[in-house]
Amino acid sequence: MSVLLEIRNLTTAFPGENGLLKAVENVSFTLLKGEVLCLVGESGCGKSMTALSILQLVPPPGAIIAGEVIFDGRDLMNLEPEEIRLIRGDRISMVFQEPMSALNPVFSVGDQVSEVFRIHRDMDREEARLKAVELLGRVGIPDPDRRAGEYPHQMSGGMQQRALIAMAMACEPELLIADEPTTALDVTVQAQILRLMEHLIRGQERSLLLITHDLGVVAKVADRVCVMYAGVIVEISPVKTLFADPGHPYTMGLMASLPSAGNRSYRPIPGSVPDLADLPAGCRFHPRCPRARDVCWEKEPELLTTGDRSVRCYFPGKTAPSGRNGEAVKR
Repeated sequence: MSVLLEIRNLTTAFPGENGLLKAVENVSFTLLKGEVLCLVGESGCGKSMTALSILQLVPPPGAIIAGEVIFDGRDLMNLEPEEIRLIRGDRISMVFQEPMSALNPVFSVGDQVSEVFRIHRDMDREEARLKAVELLGRVGIPDPDRRAGEYPHQMSGGMQQRALIAMAMACEPELLIADEPTTALDVTVQAQILRLMEHLIRGQERSLLLITHDLGVVAKVADRVCVMYAGVIVEISPVKTLFADPGHPYTMGLMASLPSAGNRSYRPIPGSVPDLADLPAGCRFHPRCPRARDVCWEKEPELLTTGDRSVRCYFPGKTAPSGRNGEAVKR
């Protein structure tokens, strides 16, 4: 498969009292055509900001200060505002995390979906409405002709999310970005939404960048996984490899924190994600890492690639770390 999207050294920052706070720092990864890539990590690790940076939707006073976003051979960072607006909603679409805040409460759902056709396909009002009704039916909304005239507050959370997916898929984009699309939904509706998105993507050979913290979702839909921590990528791996043999201690901690059917106990990762205004020296994960040694405190490791996986760690996978007296360094 060929590369559809390539992120190179992307850095997005916000001004702070003592300088710039880098919410996303030197992030690099690729997304292949027809692939489902999951971006995972704890809340605040930079997942959503990475997605917003791709579409140049970073809220002020934040700004993209470095990097390239190569989409189908073109660097989106070099486009004029009008050019990137023509790509959003057409070739690249996004399903946002909270449907209640993403949908406009004063316009009917049908009007909001049809607007995409009017902007990007130059349809008249009636033709766009007919296409919107058809699309609402395709995403599983019953009685779509009636529902198209309803306002967001008249729909359940699951129906609102389906409407957002309809808007995102209206122009059959090559890339769909979905930011925690099932967070506010109950388990049954979550499964329905995931099946719907996977069907729409796989059936049309589109690419999906799915942002989530739910490893159960990752196991079901992903081809490859990027793991983020404190603004940086710490591991990139095929999904089967990641679950069978996680390479980074943070990924290992995420796996260990999941309760299993045979063992209902779980081990949470100690500590908390560091403050971007006060990042630890060296590896950003070392204050929480049972493998930390002297070198981990002194210098941040690079993201090194071996075969089909990349890991940012001095002691990845089954590597046996050795330190002072064979024990982890305590400071």
